[in-house]
Amino acid sequence: MDGHFAGYASLFGVPDLGRDVVAAGAFAETLRARGPAGVRMLWQHDPAEPIGRWIALAEDARGLRVEGRLNLAVQRAREIDALMREGAVDGLSIGFRTVRSAPDRAGYRHLRALDLWEISLVTFPLQPGARIAGSDAGPLVAEIRSLARQLAPPRRAPSLQARSHPRPAIRLRPALRA
Repeated sequence: MDGHFAGYASLFGVPDLGRDVVAAGAFAETLRARGPAGVRMLWQHDPAEPIGRWIALAEDARGLRVEGRLNLAVQRAREIDALMREGAVDGLSIGFRTVRSAPDRAGYRHLRALDLWEISLVTFPLQPGARIAGSDAGPLVAEIRSLARQLAPPRRAPSLQARSHPRPAIRLRPALRA
């Protein structure tokens, strides 16, 4: 991985663990005003831990799609890159100010307009589906591996009968009598 990744920082219409539900279009104004350069990439929402930059932020039918690059000149970003490659870190979380919201009778807060300040890579996202999807090479690598398995001869476990020389039989000693 070269520090590049993509995923969803927020999903529309899906309640998070804090009972917030982001509406489609909630990020539209802030994305127009700030653009990717105006939204910080942090580690665990810590303003003292910037770790890279956002290349693209856009709303689609599913949610807030993000594309970012870790700054591998930063020690913490190198550590996170290694953790992401191992699958130990894959959460995304948004830091925002609520501009417009409305509660419903079930106790959910529907977020209709948000001022997005930062998006963090996190261990445990408040919205469980807000995750890194992996690099663009992921599907290509999986396809190459699948083709290689199809072309490779089948692997067989060695059997005792297929050996060129038989193993000697194991003889057990009679139990010693006391």
